[in-house]
Amino acid sequence: MLYLAARVRGLAVTKRACSSSSSCRRTLFNVGCHRQFSSTPHKKFRAPSAMSRYLAEEHTPYSFLAAKPYFDSLTAREKNYAHYMARASFEGTRIIIRQTNPDAEGIYDLILQVFGDGTGNNMADIEQLAAKSGVSSEAFNQFLEYSAQFIGNLSNYKSFGDEKFIPRIPAADVEKIIAASARPDEALALFNKVKDEIYSIEPVERNLLGFPDEGHLSGYYSQDMTKEDIRLVQEYLEQTKIEPVNTRLFKTPTGYRLAIASAEVYDSQEHILANGATLEVTFGDFQQEMKKISENIRLAADFVANEHQAEMLESYYESFTSGSIEAHMESQRHWLKDIGPEVETNIGFVETYRDPQAVRAEWSGFVSMVNKEQTVKFTNLVTQAPDFISTLPWPASFERETINKPDFTSLEVLAFATGGVPSGINIPNYSNITQVLGSKNVSLGNVISAESPGEKFPFISADDLPLYRKYRNLSFEVQVGTHELGHGTGKVFTQEDDEGSLNFVPEDTIHPLTNKPVDSWYKPGQTFHSLFRAIANSYEECRAECIALVLSKEKTILDIFGFQGQDGEDILYIMYLNMARSGLLALEYYNPAAKKWGQAHMQARYAILNVLLEAGQGFVTIERTGDWGLTINMDRSKIRTVGAPAVADFLAKLQIYKATADVDEGTKFYLEATSVPESWSEIRDIVVRSKQPRKIFVQANTFINEDGEVVLKEYEPSAVGMIQSAIERRV
Repeated sequence: MLYLAARVRGLAVTKRACSSSSSCRRTLFNVGCHRQFSSTPHKKFRAPSAMSRYLAEEHTPYSFLAAKPYFDSLTAREKNYAHYMARASFEGTRIIIRQTNPDAEGIYDLILQVFGDGTGNNMADIEQLAAKSGVSSEAFNQFLEYSAQFIGNLSNYKSFGDEKFIPRIPAADVEKIIAASARPDEALALFNKVKDEIYSIEPVERNLLGFPDEGHLSGYYSQDMTKEDIRLVQEYLEQTKIEPVNTRLFKTPTGYRLAIASAEVYDSQEHILANGATLEVTFGDFQQEMKKISENIRLAADFVANEHQAEMLESYYESFTSGSIEAHMESQRHWLKDIGPEVETNIGFVETYRDPQAVRAEWSGFVSMVNKEQTVKFTNLVTQAPDFISTLPWPASFERETINKPDFTSLEVLAFATGGVPSGINIPNYSNITQVLGSKNVSLGNVISAESPGEKFPFISADDLPLYRKYRNLSFEVQVGTHELGHGTGKVFTQEDDEGSLNFVPEDTIHPLTNKPVDSWYKPGQTFHSLFRAIANSYEECRAECIALVLSKEKTILDIFGFQGQDGEDILYIMYLNMARSGLLALEYYNPAAKKWGQAHMQARYAILNVLLEAGQGFVTIERTGDWGLTINMDRSKIRTVGAPAVADFLAKLQIYKATADVDEGTKFYLEATSVPESWSEIRDIVVRSKQPRKIFVQANTFINEDGEVVLKEYEPSAVGMIQSAIERRV
């Protein structure tokens, strides 16, 4: 059969493919024989040492999330509402830390202790601390950088990549800095408790987040939990319709304990599983944090703008005090009805990216103000959404009967409690709600527009670089808009109750790949995430990224964002070029030893890179340049004729497998699309060598002054500013 080669010039590259048949057709990643594209040999690339890959970044770019003009335009009532919702969000900081790494909270306390002035409220004089410590300026800055990066990720594991990082500064120098701090004895006691957690990189499997029985770390499960244990409990939860989104799971001598996050503690519930093991359901996980969150929700309720916000906060309060996910679902129904508020906020256990099972969610909360000028573009996009969605590459029977026009807003972030601030959001994630009521799409303007001084763009050709610099952020705005819109598309076929009621008619719904009636669907208690598990988040991100590429070729969409004529063509080109570059950069987040991806979005972008490479006709190639360089070449004249159709074909399969709950074929298809052949190891080494540190966002704080007014305090975009903002946040 036809060999499907990744077209990389100047490197010996092997992609899995079938061969020898004269009647074959182009498909993706067919398993079979191997063929190599040989080339003139280059100097052998020397990969970084094993330890160096875990060292904290040396020159992290810091960006400030500027929101002051938008905050200042709020009324006093709106400022109070924003303040208390921001406090509620940030009170979950320690939940995020423990959900990621249960042993890392002491590191957070150590950072606050060392750089605090001893009162617990303010920053120490950094210059005095550095001078008193006696360590070199390089060593002191290394500890500053590690500390700021910990705060930015809310862990010693990267929020983007799920891999551990360790300080560059020796432990002996850390002890000298501790000795110079305001409370050296307390800080040293903390350091001795967490020193091994800070510095240890053995066993190497534990340097990745993932399933415990694969040697990886997870804050959602005790380390003795196996995948089979998790599967057994999950099947029972689906049968009994217990939502796991705000839970953790631990092994006990008699079975398992499911811990539900709540401010109140209730009597535990005992269940018996299919194998006779006991499942004890307990309440009060993260109790102290949930109490503080609930209290701030109660305070915010005095400043709501309308009935929808009042009912939303009432449901939040019930959910966070009792642990009820049904109450949180109700909060989201009210949130969806609150269209275009001056202050937009959402809070709870939302995204499941860090759970290897993809059913348990990380705490997050954001508060933002509307950018009305930018929102006009997104409103126009939403107004025409039914027309755009009707062009997607699947039959009408695979789309929702009623396109619920989502609310789409451009926001300026005031506060975002998370391990990594995103550029866009599509929520809620409850499919039983979004399939009926739709969703809200959010573009975070001050995240997208944030610049990093001296930012470099490896793998972009010298000819493309000026255009890339000019249009990268602008094209990303279009990409985020169409990506988030994409999350709200596509039907999933579901059995709605135990009586067998379906949300579609099987005999009238023809499967596009088999040409037979659809014969598989989601059973009661099942969701896309619970079935597709570890790949679910990346799979869905890939689907949304493909939708962005397919829709953005439409001139009407480019017009909506203000790009006509040559500007529109340049935006489209840079969007495709940036996607190809992101797919190449994604190799940094693939661990070849564990054969594991560490970041859902990057796994998705790698899949799309392969689609673009294998579209053929010279559309995309990757060229070896010099000893250690790679350059992406794209024939922009073939975006609409070659690239977009290839992406559309791939997208159609993603949607069909998702809609029909075909977890076997869908998983096989996606894992093949995201497999990294061993022959790409040198390419990955070059990517890792060329990696650029990710920017970290420094956020402001709000306070109530002596006059009872809410005031905003901003911080410099630096490691010092990052640490100071955390200390003064007092969580």
